[in-house]
Amino acid sequence: MYMHRHAARIALAALFAFASFGVSAQVPSYGTSINLEQAKKAIAAGQAEARKNNWPVAIAILDTSGNLVAYEKLDDTQTASIQVAIDKGVSAAIYRRPTKVFEDIMAKGGAGLRVMNLRNASVVEGGLPIIVGGKVIGGIGVSGVNADQ
Repeated sequence: MYMHRHAARIALAALFAFASFGVSAQVPSYGTSINLEQAKKAIAAGQAEARKNNWPVAIAILDTSGNLVAYEKLDDTQTASIQVAIDKGVSAAIYRRPTKVFEDIMAKGGAGLRVMNLRNASVVEGGLPIIVGGKVIGGIGVSGVNADQ
């Protein structure tokens, strides 16, 4: 399994650097897409948390359409984490919800397995929508840390 709790901590640290983040029962509307300056601040905050804990991670910031705005990976990050981080960020941005939501749906099985048919829906925790002023402006995805670390 790819990272879970630690990736969420890194992603949240990055988000708190510049945005108000909230997950509510109601899915928020889209706002103006994240710009490069905001994306760089989010990545810097995520990297600081990862370095503090010696976690080799990839961090991807995507706009509301799921297009890459900024990306960084720390040294010794596994190669697979590059695309996994991007996939998580895309999912969080375009579906306007954390990837943990899809992971939980999958874990329940049954009719929830239909989520496997949703294009670009990542079912691995570590992707979060970036919310500013109650509007989704993009998504962040983090990968590279195992859940048991």
